[in-house]
Amino acid sequence: MTTRVIIVRHGQSSYNAQRMIQGRCNESVLTEKGEAQAKLLGNTLKKFQVSHFYCSPLQRASLTAKIIKDLNEYNPTLTIAEKLREIDLPQWEKWKKEDVKQEFPEQYHTWKEKPHQLKMVVDGKDFYPVLDLYKQAQEFWQEVIPKHKGETILIAAHNGINRCLILTALGMDASRYHTLQQSNCCINVLNFTGDFGEAVQLESLNQTSHLGMPIPDFRPEQKQGLRLLLVRHGETEWNRTSRFQGMKDIPLNENGKKQGQKAADFLKDIQIDFAVSSHLQRPKETGEIILQYHQSVDITTEKDLEEISHGSWEGKLEAEIEAEYPGLLAQWKAKPETVQMPEGENLQQVWERAIKCWSTIVQNNVEEGKIKTGLITAHDAINKVIICYLLGLESANFWNIKQGNGAVTVIDYPKGLDGLPILQAINITSHLGGVFDQTAAGAL
Repeated sequence: MTTRVIIVRHGQSSYNAQRMIQGRCNESVLTEKGEAQAKLLGNTLKKFQVSHFYCSPLQRASLTAKIIKDLNEYNPTLTIAEKLREIDLPQWEKWKKEDVKQEFPEQYHTWKEKPHQLKMVVDGKDFYPVLDLYKQAQEFWQEVIPKHKGETILIAAHNGINRCLILTALGMDASRYHTLQQSNCCINVLNFTGDFGEAVQLESLNQTSHLGMPIPDFRPEQKQGLRLLLVRHGETEWNRTSRFQGMKDIPLNENGKKQGQKAADFLKDIQIDFAVSSHLQRPKETGEIILQYHQSVDITTEKDLEEISHGSWEGKLEAEIEAEYPGLLAQWKAKPETVQMPEGENLQQVWERAIKCWSTIVQNNVEEGKIKTGLITAHDAINKVIICYLLGLESANFWNIKQGNGAVTVIDYPKGLDGLPILQAINITSHLGGVFDQTAAGAL
């Protein structure tokens, strides 16, 4: 039984507004803007049947949770959870970020580049803030998930602990702490298929459109870098009927064209400087629909972005594949990295060509002193392996990532290929009908 978990961050706090480090300090309170964000979030979630709320004891998170809970139509129970306290940064609390950077340059560099190695000393003892928080998140999941099988729960907490909740759920390394963005009052959705340690699907990361912000803004201090908008093509008739398409050049159906238009409207006011697509017509048409509002941008195509070759599976339904290749479909769903598609590809081959192409796109478009944004339109399997790669995961994690038709994923490279990317948002489908991904769950 799937347990759906909605994770939200608290609204803007007084320390957020002043760019101060909060940690476990409980002096920071919601600003007027923060309370307004919490109300917008509560109204967005009010009709969802959430069985239980969990929140941090720190007041900026607990007030956010109370505002959301009071608006919910199902009157869920609220539990204050110590395991949801924010990261402990005692030496830096109440400091402005710029002052920490100047006063503790080596520590701050470690914090930004190798957060899992950051060490602080309290009462003469060493401790590692990120590693301790990572363990705290694991313990939260171990305690809570078994209590809510088949239910929907909501967690209202903080930037750091939210990141560690997502990291630990997906089996990501603590070194990736800074690769996941968490905006104030954002929405993340995780789907647990069993207890903690079993498969978890990341349905979406850092949704912000309910706040009037389609995708997260660039960081205020960012003066250069590359942003890539990775979009899956709109629906095809073969998606709708769960027929495997792979490299077959299947066009968008009418719903797919509508999804492309909704994606275009969603990204209408976003600066786009260049565009790249798989050469197959379904992503290329999706990209062209989006670019109707960006007439100066031409779309180029890359063969290495085409969908996985399903070989002799292409054109077939699941029942037909099972009859012809008994057990192989179940293996594909359980251990996709072990499957060689008959007369087609395996995931490692897709991984190698997709990542090579992606890295070339990044390398060719980073310009010193400039901020550029590119649109990449591709396919389910291609997008999933790229996102797995960016998260430090492997092809075995293929099914941990959700990619809906017409979904938007946002990746920033503030330092080009020299630094880790920041996943600003993953699988945003709010422009297609709400918080949860309601697109076709059809074959690739």
